[in-house]
Amino acid sequence: MNKTINEIQDEIIEDFSDLEWLDRYQMIVDYAKELEPFDPADRTEQNLIDGCQSKVWFTAKMEEGNLVFRGDSDAILVKGIVALLIHVLSGHSPKEIADADLYFIDEIQLREHLSPTRSNGVAAMLKQMKLYALAYAKL
Repeated sequence: MNKTINEIQDEIIEDFSDLEWLDRYQMIVDYAKELEPFDPADRTEQNLIDGCQSKVWFTAKMEEGNLVFRGDSDAILVKGIVALLIHVLSGHSPKEIADADLYFIDEIQLREHLSPTRSNGVAAMLKQMKLYALAYAKL
């Protein structure tokens, strides 16, 4: 049985709970290193996320009724955030993704340790992932 979005968020919160911010930063960078390679052909304007300080690309496709995300960034910390978001949302139905309350971002204090422009970028990434979910839900 696959884990729910909330179960995955709870695991992330648990993993980050006893760490100082520098260790959390390192954990996010470690997520970046585990991200599946992104096809260079998908580094297009169409897949670029508006509102991010760094370059961030996302793609989404349906596989067996679930939405699967791929993503990348040219900045290692942002790439780690991309990997975290993909870890939480990828492999779930469009409806689950569209309805998800992503509380882990605040619980691990990510927003408060990012610059305002980076924080806006996280919001832009989430918005795009939800838009993909809404678009696929209507198909």
